[in-house]
Amino acid sequence: MSSLAPTNADLSVDAPPPAPVRKGPGFSLNLRQSGIYLAFAAIVLLFTILTGGDLLAPQNISNIIVQNSYILILAIGMILIIIAGHIDLSVGSVVAACGAVAAVLMVEHSVPWPLAILITLVVGGVIGAWQGYWVAYFGIPAFIVTLAGMLLFRAVTLMILGNRGIGPFPDEVRTLSNGFIDGYLGNIGLGALGGADLLSLLVGVASVVGIVVVQWRARKGRQKYGQAVEPFPLFVTKIVVAAVLVMFVVIQLARFRNLPWVLVLLAALVLGYSVLTNKAVFGRQIYAIGGNLQAATLSGVKVKSVIFWIFVNMGVLSALAGIIFAGRLNQANPTAGNSFELDAIAAAFIGGAAVQGGVGKVVGAITGGLIMGVINNGMSLIGAESEEVMLVKGAVLLAAVAFDIWTKRRAGASR
Repeated sequence: MSSLAPTNADLSVDAPPPAPVRKGPGFSLNLRQSGIYLAFAAIVLLFTILTGGDLLAPQNISNIIVQNSYILILAIGMILIIIAGHIDLSVGSVVAACGAVAAVLMVEHSVPWPLAILITLVVGGVIGAWQGYWVAYFGIPAFIVTLAGMLLFRAVTLMILGNRGIGPFPDEVRTLSNGFIDGYLGNIGLGALGGADLLSLLVGVASVVGIVVVQWRARKGRQKYGQAVEPFPLFVTKIVVAAVLVMFVVIQLARFRNLPWVLVLLAALVLGYSVLTNKAVFGRQIYAIGGNLQAATLSGVKVKSVIFWIFVNMGVLSALAGIIFAGRLNQANPTAGNSFELDAIAAAFIGGAAVQGGVGKVVGAITGGLIMGVINNGMSLIGAESEEVMLVKGAVLLAAVAFDIWTKRRAGASR
């Protein structure tokens, strides 16, 4: 062998490392991420068949959104707390207390409704700060703190209202809870479907364009950094399915009474909190705390501060839900918010949140809340008894958590 031939040492130092061999992605779906959406589609299909199509009627779709809006608002805050590895059992009582505060301000003291809403949101933030302090800085488990809060703020509600309801609310508040966007551009014909609001249809088209742009940029960003992406045909299929679903819902709403104002509010919240959890440093810190508290602490994350602020956020969203719920009923009453905490927690877990924390998405929590809403609505349409509804909802919740644990064990066994 020639002395000029490169040695193994030369090769190890000078030669570039071989390019990693990337296996071509298959068409398999990530069950943990996609399972919730497949389950949602299956539940909608089931109740559509059982109700003879009434579930997807324009008015019924509008009812599902409006009737579950306050639970969806609570689910957004709850998913952040669960991701961080905590729980909040007090949100139902905070909803009632804040609704009572709003009613006293608007109805009994004639405070202008914008100022009254602002004061109520601040009150909710103070309640969240009170609970967040005991959890984050005093070290009491969130389960205990919020269990105490559930009793405390229910007592506060009774102290404010007694056994009476306070109402009616101003028209603007009732419009936010139950109202619909005016048809500023008029209606257009959709053939056999009849007329539909043009503005609502344009909002739907803009939403589809936004989905396409966001997903395309996310895909290109992953490719730029050499991360695995799904096959292009599967990517296009998912985009098309999402676009069809969005336009179907929008067309049905446009055929009824246009887009509900509370849906616009929900869309803004989902968009804002999705950006927070996916792009902002604060959102990444929430995942880090729930995923590995010790590692997050050693990495310089201000754990106590983050935990404190997610409880403040939960208090503000509970106050907003309290205003929406009171406006929908057109009065604040002492029984408001009963079991809302259970529905919000169920929405988060059904939507893919992990019991141990560190996993979950805002869109998943919204999907989980809609699953609960569809079950409630669908079983009501078929004339099911209340105990049957509770039975099905409990079974769905148990199945969701069991599915989460099963996927974790499956992923661990495959390593």
